[in-house]
Parts: sequence; C-alpha cells; structure tokens
Amino acid sequence: MAKCQICGKGVNFGINVSHSHIRTNRTFKPNVRRVKALVDGTPCHVYVCTRCLRSNKVVRAI
Repeated sequence: MAKCQICGKGVNFGINVSHSHIRTNRTFKPNVRRVKALVDGTPCHVYVCTRCLRSNKVVRAI
C-alpha cells in the first residue's frame, strides 16, 4: 500500500547505524495519503504521496 499511484514512489531500503556502529536494516516509506481525486473525469479514492499533492499533480474531487 505504501506506493504513490501518480509517480510510483514506493518503499526504499537502507541501514540503521547505532552509536556502537551496529548496522541493522530499515525501510523508508513515502508519506502516502488516501484522497478523493478525479481520475478520467470520475471521482475515486487514490493513494497519493504528499509531494504529488503539493505540486498539484492531482486534481482533487469535492
């Protein structure tokens, strides 16, 4: 579910490094919101990252 339906931004993987330099795996998830938007002229719910919302790539439905 952590995937933007507009730009395709999804989960990335990285490494946590503690103070004692123990390295563990971690995930970076995008900030995804469920919004009501116009898709092909019809309003429906889509999962969109906040970067796409902020840059007006999504037409919000009222």
